[in-house]
Amino acid sequence: MEGLHKGVYFGIDISDRYTMVSFYQQNMDEPNTISTVVGSEAYQIPTFVAKKLGISQWYYGKEAETQVSMNQATGVDNLFTRALNDEMVTIEAEVISARDLLALFLKRLIGMSGRFDPSKMLSKLTFVTDEVTIKHVELFSYVAEKLQVTEKQLMLIDHKESFYYYSLNQDPRLFQQDVMLYDYTDGVIKYSLLQRNQNTRPQIINFIEGEYEVNVTDIDTEFLSIVKTDFNGRSISAVYLVGSGFDGDWLKLSLTEICRGRRAFMGKNLYSKGACYAGAVKDSLIDWPFIYIGDNEMKLNLSLKVIDGNEMKFKTLITAGEPWFDAFGECEVILDGTPEIEVWIQKPDSREAKIQVLELTDLPERESRTTRLRISAKPTSDFACDIEIKDMGFGDIIPSSGKTFKHSIELI
Repeated sequence: MEGLHKGVYFGIDISDRYTMVSFYQQNMDEPNTISTVVGSEAYQIPTFVAKKLGISQWYYGKEAETQVSMNQATGVDNLFTRALNDEMVTIEAEVISARDLLALFLKRLIGMSGRFDPSKMLSKLTFVTDEVTIKHVELFSYVAEKLQVTEKQLMLIDHKESFYYYSLNQDPRLFQQDVMLYDYTDGVIKYSLLQRNQNTRPQIINFIEGEYEVNVTDIDTEFLSIVKTDFNGRSISAVYLVGSGFDGDWLKLSLTEICRGRRAFMGKNLYSKGACYAGAVKDSLIDWPFIYIGDNEMKLNLSLKVIDGNEMKFKTLITAGEPWFDAFGECEVILDGTPEIEVWIQKPDSREAKIQVLELTDLPERESRTTRLRISAKPTSDFACDIEIKDMGFGDIIPSSGKTFKHSIELI
């Protein structure tokens, strides 16, 4: 990554069971992942905290589990889900917010890298979860505030998007064709096939997804059958295997099939590393000729057609590919003509645009070009947006009427 400044990019993959933390900064060939055992790949840190009996001393991760097993401490299980649901937990008659405990847990983990100083060194802190919902956004916004992390420094992505950033930051030969990810956890094998449309600029990334419930009795044979089915008729240049289900020495027949003309990689920290890359891409530190329109990204471009210095231009309010829960656009225009605003709605992979006319009913009649409007756009989902248009008057000459016009726009 050329041009990366001295700031640190953290990626945290978190679930109820485990948390993994990776970090990246200038002069590093790739992100590093924190291990709880020096010189080993013990990346999975139990998402668990415990309080020592009788005193205010807290333990984290594996140490917390050990203390609880020795009846020396009281633990909080399902910490991530409890925090997500904004639960209060009771420990030795003390009521504590699960969100506060999660923030303490994460601060402790990040501090293990020796590189955490929000005021000076942090560029991006990116969290990775299985899915992203409004509840996830609210939780990590709260946690970020507790960690003294600003909105600009915070990112939230799901596993699929992290895979996207990770795989496309590898040797280009590895994504010359399609790229497959298998995630095997708790008896379920999920797959994500990444495909590039090389005929568009930027290249649009698409995914084919699915999952299989498997029987562990003869898992190698069963996985071999899955691989043959998924690979049939497809050109795949690289395969990534993640998840605790791939532990052990059972990959034999299936791995032989996977490696036939392809590169294969196995590990547990792909998502946390991908999150580090996501932050660097967000900061425009990497040449990124790709666009991913995933479950959490806007599916439309929203623009206004305006005249700027006698030149006709499009003013973009919302850009496709932005996380819809973070996106916001605002501008001010001077109305010229009838009391209405034309909004241009366009899919990112299409040259066709749909024009929606927003009427400004009961706007006071004024001379042409003497009404200033403030127009703001805030998505309500990945394919819908609320538009608010406020009459600002025209400086001291014409006072505002105080009228605000609200419209909803949806991609059909």
